[in-house]
Amino acid sequence: MTIEPINLDEKLSQFDKTWTPHIIAQLNGQQVKLAKLEGELTWHDHANEDELFLVLTGRLRMQMQDESGTITEQLIEPGEIIVIPRGLQHNPIADPGTSVMLFEPEATKHTGEKMLERTVTDQQWI
Repeated sequence: MTIEPINLDEKLSQFDKTWTPHIIAQLNGQQVKLAKLEGELTWHDHANEDELFLVLTGRLRMQMQDESGTITEQLIEPGEIIVIPRGLQHNPIADPGTSVMLFEPEATKHTGEKMLERTVTDQQWI
């Protein structure tokens, strides 16, 4: 078995479509994904999975709504991470040119139980 390093820039050059995560690795039931983001996705949650966002380029604003309905927002810059706990309503909003690495359980659905025109149901390996 040959284990090779994964070049993130090379992987990111393989796609242009935004809000379409691509799987680049898997470990211990978790998937590592890359995505290019721009604009707003949608409010959604993941009932059973936590989600980690590592901003590689650009800036990501993460809106979050707690159980009381209070909305807060965090700005995540390149080199920073944010962990979204399971069940927390969140809405990612990205500047043009934003790319992220995601760490999430294999069972995580792209937009939770919310189905949109751009919801990706079959995330591809690259």
